[in-house]
Amino acid sequence: MEPIIILHFLQSILLQGDLLGIQSGPLGSADPIVKGMIPAMFGITGIAILLNLFNAVVRKKLVDQQKLQRIMRETKAWQKERMAAFRSKDVEKQAELNKKSSYMSSFNQEMMQMNMRPMMITFVPLILVFYFVLPPLFSYTVAVSPISLNVIPYHFFEATCTADKIDGKICNNVNDVYFWAWYFLASITFSGIVMKLTKTSMDLS
Repeated sequence: MEPIIILHFLQSILLQGDLLGIQSGPLGSADPIVKGMIPAMFGITGIAILLNLFNAVVRKKLVDQQKLQRIMRETKAWQKERMAAFRSKDVEKQAELNKKSSYMSSFNQEMMQMNMRPMMITFVPLILVFYFVLPPLFSYTVAVSPISLNVIPYHFFEATCTADKIDGKICNNVNDVYFWAWYFLASITFSGIVMKLTKTSMDLS
């Protein structure tokens, strides 16, 4: 899993509902300005693309892409070499590579800091948009999934409605997709495309 997907996930956890008393309950409106499932789906997808573009611009300004690519390439090469040494049971090679563990750990830490820096800038605008702009625009749920997307246990990350949540106001059907969850899915889908177009991709290929 790419680090950017992890960062999207961390951001999305805070888009589920109550944040410091700003919003109580699911995000959305019982009488949204944008009416209809298809306009809402396209509207949120467009917003996800625009926010990805904003993130990419900030990332391009704050992150040294050449340095990040070099660190990622060197880290990946070390991990690949280490795995090969373990598979071949080359104890001497393992010991040699283990000497670089602290050095590579510092690389990983630097890479995470470089990735987190843009997130610290873009996180506040994202929260403002989600808590003050989007709730009046869209309904609580904007799509229907053929399967449940609640793959994380203990109700930690509920993306779709469950049977016990159907109330005719927020959830009308099982597996209705919450609007913030649709944003998360759209954002993940288009983030790679946006990063390639803006040359901020974390793909080494």
